[in-house]
Amino acid sequence: MRAVDVTTLEQRWLARPGSRRRTPLVMGILNVTPDSFSDGGAYASVAQAVARADAIVVEGADIIDVGPESTRPGAKPVPAGEQLDRAIPVIRAIRRNHPDVAISIDTRSAEVAAAAIEAGARVVNDVSAMRDDPAMADVVAGRGVIVVLMHRRGTSDTMQAGGGPAYGDVVGKITDFLAGRVAWAVDRGVDRRRIVVDPGIGFGKRTEDNLRILNSVSRFAELGLPVLIGASRKRFLKMTLGLDDPSARDAASVVCAALAARDGAAIVRVHAVGETVQALRLVGAMQRP
Repeated sequence: MRAVDVTTLEQRWLARPGSRRRTPLVMGILNVTPDSFSDGGAYASVAQAVARADAIVVEGADIIDVGPESTRPGAKPVPAGEQLDRAIPVIRAIRRNHPDVAISIDTRSAEVAAAAIEAGARVVNDVSAMRDDPAMADVVAGRGVIVVLMHRRGTSDTMQAGGGPAYGDVVGKITDFLAGRVAWAVDRGVDRRRIVVDPGIGFGKRTEDNLRILNSVSRFAELGLPVLIGASRKRFLKMTLGLDDPSARDAASVVCAALAARDGAAIVRVHAVGETVQALRLVGAMQRP
């Protein structure tokens, strides 16, 4: 078992971002929703979700990212109460079964984040970069947890309208956005050392934008913060490779994680945990002198 607690997570990556000689942390995806684009409904019951969490730990993940609200294009917002019903029993069970694993809550709601932290989560993964619920800053700052700030153009309803917006310099614009959100968070008391940035592959981007982002991880690392890359099973892989079934995109997703690792990503968020762990071990071996 390679899972680590949040203190070890910080020591391994978050305090020393940008190194290309350090194997990224693997964040295993655990969607507890009926409508996620890849595995919606597969882990909707507590028993199913906990069994998958056990498997994620065995496969070697460092972090389990529990998602009670789908953020796929076209998804509708889920009320906080419903998110709590989906996520909190699962987080409590994971914490009982795996006391040392780092648990992340994938939510835009400050209320859900606060309850998840109380239940045992130590990472908040906010795809809105705390724009949808500004009270998230108080929750994160007051509890000393790690927060992931992600770039997203528009909302779930609008972000892929017309195939996605045109950016021009997509990497520059995302970098500027993330720098601004980091400054906003720090101004509200969030510890900069506990911030992770995510360029948001698939969130309001065209296929060519996503490919450019994946090829520019080192640019985002210039912010001086750990970078999370979440390319797993995303639609741009369908458009590039012609793979309609999301689960058929796992091999390509592993390649994306390996490329991100090569270029300095601190965390990769994935569905195929075991295969990704193997690929990253190989990348790490190749990088050793």
